[in-house]
Amino acid sequence: MAPGPGPVGPYKTCYHRFAQWEADGTWDRILQHLQAEADAAGDLDWRGQIDSTIVRAHQHAAGARKGGSPRRTPARSRASAGHEAG
Repeated sequence: MAPGPGPVGPYKTCYHRFAQWEADGTWDRILQHLQAEADAAGDLDWRGQIDSTIVRAHQHAAGARKGGSPRRTPARSRASAGHEAG
């Protein structure tokens, strides 16, 4: 059963509105406006940097298989290849 309407309405309505605002650029305009206001007030420090060598991504973010690499069976040595029971 789907959750009932919360304080802002049904979740489907909220999601639809969020997705619509993302598609039409509303969130980008809000961000630009807030950044412009903060910059004008001197509240932003534009000298910030990020170095990817200190930002760790989860192993699955790079497409790794869950649980690590698949295990390979050890190759049989040539010496034991001809000595099978049979």
